Amino acid sequence: MHEFTNAKVLVVGDVMLDQYWSGSANRISPEAPVPVVKVAKDEVRAGGAANVALNIASLGAQVTLVGVVGEDEFGDKLTKVLEKDGVSPHWVLAKSGTICKLRVLSHHQQLIRMDFENPIAYSVAEEVADTISKQVADYDVLVISDYAKGTLQCVELMIAAARSHNVPIFIDPKGLDFSRYQGATLIKPNQSEFEQIVGVCEDEASLIAKARTLITDLNIQSLLVTRSENGMALIEKDKEPYLLKSKAQEVFDVTGAGDTVMATLATVFASGNNLRNAMHCANEAASIVVRKVGTSTVSKAELEQQLKADMRHQGFSSMKVEEVKTLVELAQAKGEKVVITNGCFDILHSGHVRYLNEAAKQGDRLIVAVNSDESVKILKGDSRPVVGLESRMELLSALSCVDWVVPFNEETPEALICALAPDVLVKGGDYKPEDIAGSKCVWDNGGEVKVLSFWDGYSTTKLVEKIQETQA
Repeated sequence: MHEFTNAKVLVVGDVMLDQYWSGSANRISPEAPVPVVKVAKDEVRAGGAANVALNIASLGAQVTLVGVVGEDEFGDKLTKVLEKDGVSPHWVLAKSGTICKLRVLSHHQQLIRMDFENPIAYSVAEEVADTISKQVADYDVLVISDYAKGTLQCVELMIAAARSHNVPIFIDPKGLDFSRYQGATLIKPNQSEFEQIVGVCEDEASLIAKARTLITDLNIQSLLVTRSENGMALIEKDKEPYLLKSKAQEVFDVTGAGDTVMATLATVFASGNNLRNAMHCANEAASIVVRKVGTSTVSKAELEQQLKADMRHQGFSSMKVEEVKTLVELAQAKGEKVVITNGCFDILHSGHVRYLNEAAKQGDRLIVAVNSDESVKILKGDSRPVVGLESRMELLSALSCVDWVVPFNEETPEALICALAPDVLVKGGDYKPEDIAGSKCVWDNGGEVKVLSFWDGYSTTKLVEKIQETQA
């Protein structure tokens, strides 16, 4: 299980109260051609940066929220919502009052939205920046949630303060001037926001190239571009880009999904995981929250259940080493033992299945590394493989004992095994452990190398010979 209780996150940004009045609308007003709503339910939720903080608390981390409210009913309601669910609010009081978005609904349809907000004075924004400067050293991550309402007029001062204490800075940006965010650790625009800054991206190569330029121009470490149904793209300074597909889901409401992504990203990172692991968890959290109506949060239990369910059979035909590496690290972070084995698995038979079941018993997760068609030819001759790589991977991924399937092109999987760093390396046959490809890397990482016996009477070569005899 992921452990977030020791993670400490400081959130600053534009906070607001989302209020919902709902009821039946069965007649038209005699005063004007508008429906009359008989209000039966009054619901309040945290919005803006407050929703980010609430999502962090829902995951079990420690979170303090700095924002601007007024001495008014909206501010009191927002405070109660946050404190009830474990957020520690630190308010800067302002005459401008608390921002509130009041929505009137009937039969699940929004009829009108009324916004209560006034400009936030620059002196108030200075006080917010001063508050951050005094507190940021005590936290693992600073999250800056910008909704362009005025709270972050002095965002440069906050970034400078965090950098002076080596505290990572994650920013959810707004507007056309990203130069305000110079020096941040990570900026998370959506594709539309990103393209408003850099221009239209015709394809992934264009997106990556423009992201690298922006990273250099802003002197930041990384960009995470959320791309709706196209997933997410993480571009880090001096590292290979990491593209993650979105989760196919029935979408009910995308409200607050961006907040959930930022909250999960910051929480997982603050708990000691790297950005790619954090991005993977954030992608899973987003797939949960879009199935909920209204501004919502994702609990730690929901995220764990989603990760557990979706970490099996992650797509036989396009599984990349970096994707598997992320899944391995997530499994190991939860205390699971990862096992790897390898082979051609040409014409899958019951001997293979028995061997793989035995291999899976050596730990909690089983990776099967599969020789590419080219490497099978090198090992077995020009007449092999009988079954192509994608079909072999599809068959293997369908086995209940197999978690992830990944191909390799070399004669041996040594480089792949060293990259994935499994806990257990298993090989079947008459081998000495020290002669098994990848054994040294596994031992160097504190893992185990085990030799299992193949089941007698089962051989792909013999099956091929028997088929050829039958056809002769």
